[in-house]
Amino acid sequence: MKILLVAATEKELAPIQRKLDENQHEHTIVSLIAGVGMIATTFELTKILQKQSFDLAINVGIAGAFDRNIALGEVVEVVQDQFSEEVIEDGIELKSYDEIGLRNKDEVPFTNGVLNNTFQSLQPPFQNPNEKLKQVSSITVNTVHGSDFSIKRIRERLNPQVESMEGAAFFYVCNKMEVPCLQLRAISNYVEKRNRDAWEIELALSNLAEETLRTLNKLV
Repeated sequence: MKILLVAATEKELAPIQRKLDENQHEHTIVSLIAGVGMIATTFELTKILQKQSFDLAINVGIAGAFDRNIALGEVVEVVQDQFSEEVIEDGIELKSYDEIGLRNKDEVPFTNGVLNNTFQSLQPPFQNPNEKLKQVSSITVNTVHGSDFSIKRIRERLNPQVESMEGAAFFYVCNKMEVPCLQLRAISNYVEKRNRDAWEIELALSNLAEETLRTLNKLV
């Protein structure tokens, strides 16, 4: 298989690249550092997919968790993602684009207003290599949540389990361009008032590299 690995930063991709260099695998791997955020991801991913064809694209990186049942350092598979900030303020109420008629909730590439992992669209169907990972819902943000008020508000509105700054953009482009896709995220921190001392970035990056290699080795 020809597989595209997409990460926002060199720091997220480097441990995975070291694992790939140290271990044998059967795939052709192309790595892309797309940059931080939705706009950079959309641009760089679209550019490479216009030039090359891939059997699968995998978005890898760290994320914050709302769900305290997910351990710091744990790797999860994001199967559903959405742009949480695509809203209109109506007084104190927030309404999504779908709710006010700016977009149909099932307009391609959305399904019921969200963007999905499309790994299972591979033909012939493959067994999911991530059966032991938690499958979670995510939101993608420009403004990372870090106040009690904003965290409470997003929990009440969408109740996400994790958040990143690129995932939904990755799903959007892959789904539009009909490239099967997976998203693997390692939890570096809980979503709370910013507290870098409580983060586990190195553990998350190490575990992410291990799980990415395991995933690649299970793909046939």
